[in-house]
Amino acid sequence: MEVRGQAVRVAGHGTPEPADNQHRTYVGSIRTMSVTVSATLAMNEALAEQRRRGVPVLPTGFGEAGLPVHPTMREVLAAGSDRNAYGPVAGSHELHVAAAGYWERRGLPTDPGLVVAGPGSKPLLYSLLLSVGGDVAIASPSWVSYAAQARLAGHHPLLVPTPPAQGGIPEPDLLAAAVADARAAGRDVRAVIVTTPDNPTGTVASRETVARLSHVACELDLVIISDEIYRDLVHDPQTRVHSPAEYAPERTVVSTGLSKSLALGGWRLGVARLPDSELGRRLRADMLGVASEIWSSPAGPVQHAAAYAFAEPTDVAEYVARSRRLHGIVARAVTDRFVAAGAMVAAPQAAFYLYPDFDAWRSRLATEHGVHSGSELSQLLLHTHAMGVLPAAEFGENDTALRVRVATSMLYGDTDAQRYSALVADDPTALPWIRGHLDRLDEILADITGKPVPSGAQSSAAVCSRAG
Repeated sequence: MEVRGQAVRVAGHGTPEPADNQHRTYVGSIRTMSVTVSATLAMNEALAEQRRRGVPVLPTGFGEAGLPVHPTMREVLAAGSDRNAYGPVAGSHELHVAAAGYWERRGLPTDPGLVVAGPGSKPLLYSLLLSVGGDVAIASPSWVSYAAQARLAGHHPLLVPTPPAQGGIPEPDLLAAAVADARAAGRDVRAVIVTTPDNPTGTVASRETVARLSHVACELDLVIISDEIYRDLVHDPQTRVHSPAEYAPERTVVSTGLSKSLALGGWRLGVARLPDSELGRRLRADMLGVASEIWSSPAGPVQHAAAYAFAEPTDVAEYVARSRRLHGIVARAVTDRFVAAGAMVAAPQAAFYLYPDFDAWRSRLATEHGVHSGSELSQLLLHTHAMGVLPAAEFGENDTALRVRVATSMLYGDTDAQRYSALVADDPTALPWIRGHLDRLDEILADITGKPVPSGAQSSAAVCSRAG
């Protein structure tokens, strides 16, 4: 494999070995694939560059949890700093037991021997796609890395729209039809990825939708990969997250991590729960083979800290509860402003995302701003207003859609002191720095829509029940 900048050239099947072993430029049958920086990371870097130039930014593009590390977690990490050996490829027994207990408390009995840990949920997902093989069905819209990783693994994503306000779950009937058509055309579709709760819409699929999806996956013999990393950030405790593992336990892989609930993205730790079945044991063996050649084992000190976190002691549980409350309050405040400006928005139920649709303003955006697509809308917001968002095209939708993903979690402050204040405030939106961001959002929306929005006003229009 030859790597030049961001282009990766991979020798195709049947490519002859070069006569001169010192000459590694492949000729003949060659497949070229362009690999670009993840859209979320690229947006974050673009905003960082504007900030370095002294431009005040509205940081709503990057899906980071935006909160400080809990002090106890710092102490536990330090206590494990002597764990400098590689350790088992699947992760430590201590971590497996803690993760199994975490899922058990959520109604998913788990064999610790079927837990695999990795340096983040992204590497775990990639190793899983390599192990399952074949093409994969993905919700449209869905997190940017699913389709990208499928392509990196040499397969093709099959994009299936979601039901209204049921983000992260491909519409079951459409999934059945799409897989049937793809297989009839000779494609080998083996898996479906779901996200619950969802990124980019912030919605939570209903029990009925998840059950129907699971039934279709069983009929089609699809492996279900259920990304549940936002499970603990549901705003209303009465809203229940249903996992496909409840309805199709023999074929569902569940993944989660600490980057969202405990804001530990930089620590890089994810865990996967494999099904207690022949399929699960085969996938475990294949994933460990991949892991042994890529990351060897997760970092020992981080595993030690993760085991503590997954045991959910009182201090950790209280921190997650405060985080969940803060995310909900700010996400609702931002949603109110988009609704007041005339955008259609599915009411966010979890995490720190919303997915507003500006189709009602299509004519004005075209006439006044030369904007005809979601990508052009995101560029207008970035270059004219230093506001970061990601367009619908990055999530698998047509670029003609005037939908963008807005992340609210970086509005909590620029320092740990400000972020801690946001965590404990009765009304975090009244804090000067968060209020300043919300007022700035009002100004931006007024400019692009031509409709002045009173600060903090709630539109008389109902929040749309569309998931995008």
